[in-house]
Order: sequence, then C-alpha cells, then structure tokens
Amino acid sequence: MTSQHSAPFEETEASDSTGFLLWQLTSQWHRSIAAALKPHELTQVQFVLLASLTWLENRQRHITQVMLARHANLDVMVTSQVLRSLQARGLVERAEHPTDTRAKAITLTSTGRDLANITIPVVETADTAFFGARDERRRALNAELRRLISAI
Repeated sequence: MTSQHSAPFEETEASDSTGFLLWQLTSQWHRSIAAALKPHELTQVQFVLLASLTWLENRQRHITQVMLARHANLDVMVTSQVLRSLQARGLVERAEHPTDTRAKAITLTSTGRDLANITIPVVETADTAFFGARDERRRALNAELRRLISAI
C-alpha cells in the first residue's frame, strides 16, 4: 500500500519548475566552465573577477573592490576573499586609492592580465559550445537573462 501525501509543489512535474530547470542548466554550465578553467588553475569566481577587472580597466581608472563586486554581481566580502587569493598568486594588486582613503584601488598585474587574456577566449569558446553560436536565439536568451537580473 502506497501512502499519498499532498506535496507543497505548484507544478505536477519537476521539469515544469523554472527554478529547478535553471538550477540544472547552471550546474551543467558550471561544470563545463570549471573543466575549461582547470588547466589554468582558476576557479570560476576567480576568472569572473579577472575578466571583470580586465573589462573595467579598459574603461576607467582606479577600480575599487566595491565597483568590481557590483560589476560581477558578487557579494563584497566574497570579492574581498577571492581578491586576496588572486593577490597571493600575483595576479592582482591592491593599493591606496588616490581619492578615497577608505578604498583600495585594484589593478591587474602583467601576469594577471596575461592570464585573463588567455582564459577569456577559453571561456567564450566553452560558452559557445554550451549555448550555441551567437545567433538571434542566443541574443534573445541574453536579453531575457538581462531582464531577469535587472528585475531583482
């Protein structure tokens, strides 16, 4: 005899749950990116901060930890911890900010810049293999993802 309990789920099938599907997709994508970054001895969060810092340095000067955390949409404390590990590896430097005595200016070292320049195409290639070519469907997906992120 089987016992039937009422479940608190709105959906009748797990595959109808948007959050569950997003979780599964994110997990699969994370594994593919981790595999792509493994030869470079970078975690995904480390890569995101290196890539974000590369992006920001090409557009402005005196990047702070808070600016970097906002750009990467990461918690400031997580950003600080990961920056410490990147600094210990000689990939970033933290110095006194020229105008804000409470902040540190974060910069890539030449080694960090070289590693970012190597790994950004690696991750973009992994993204293309995972999500497909940059066609109209991918642009539409990206637009919807941006909409969801900005709505939070």
